[in-house]
Amino acid sequence: MNRAATTKGQAEAGVLLPELPDDLRRQEPHAAVVEGQPVISILARERQALNRANARQGRTVKFYDDLTARYGSRRP
Repeated sequence: MNRAATTKGQAEAGVLLPELPDDLRRQEPHAAVVEGQPVISILARERQALNRANARQGRTVKFYDDLTARYGSRRP
């Protein structure tokens, strides 16, 4: 009975998750389009922005995977 009460208390207390790193909340803006600039340079900057966004998404997935490995997944 004592073990059941302890388990119930831990379940009701919940899990205190770590804070999401600020970097993972940031949105990546599109490259600025400046009139007269070559289209290829705009495209190159846009691709750099996409690479940064994809890297951030990868860090987000790693952060989530670390959480589920540490605390378990509640998904069926």
